[in-house]
Amino acid sequence: MAVTFQDGAVKKYDMRALFPKYPQLKALEDRALFLSGTLMGAYGIYWNDDLDIEAETIYEDGETICTKSISIQHASAHAVASARALSGISQKKLASLTGIDQSDLSKIERGVANPSVATLERIANALGGRLSISIEM
Repeated sequence: MAVTFQDGAVKKYDMRALFPKYPQLKALEDRALFLSGTLMGAYGIYWNDDLDIEAETIYEDGETICTKSISIQHASAHAVASARALSGISQKKLASLTGIDQSDLSKIERGVANPSVATLERIANALGGRLSISIEM
């Protein structure tokens, strides 16, 4: 399987590597079942109550086959979500610190909002970081 992540990384992951540890995943050799998997938001892929895989496993253990250029919205989304995860705080707590509605933070982290530079700066400051913008030639 190949999965494209928010940061543009395209990772190839061989599910067979998990068969010895999780024999129930062997059922995914059935192509129809494998193709029936659905995304669980940013959390991973779900087939049924017994079969799923976390996105983190695919990202960390998968082979990077290429990197796609991503939009500024998706780059911002990845940066905010990663920084928040590193700081260990919830969207609710970040909303409280920034005065930005939690639902708006969710949209920013999913790449469906187009936050202003001022909004990104508020988020960076609340996380104890700083906003850095560059123009690459």
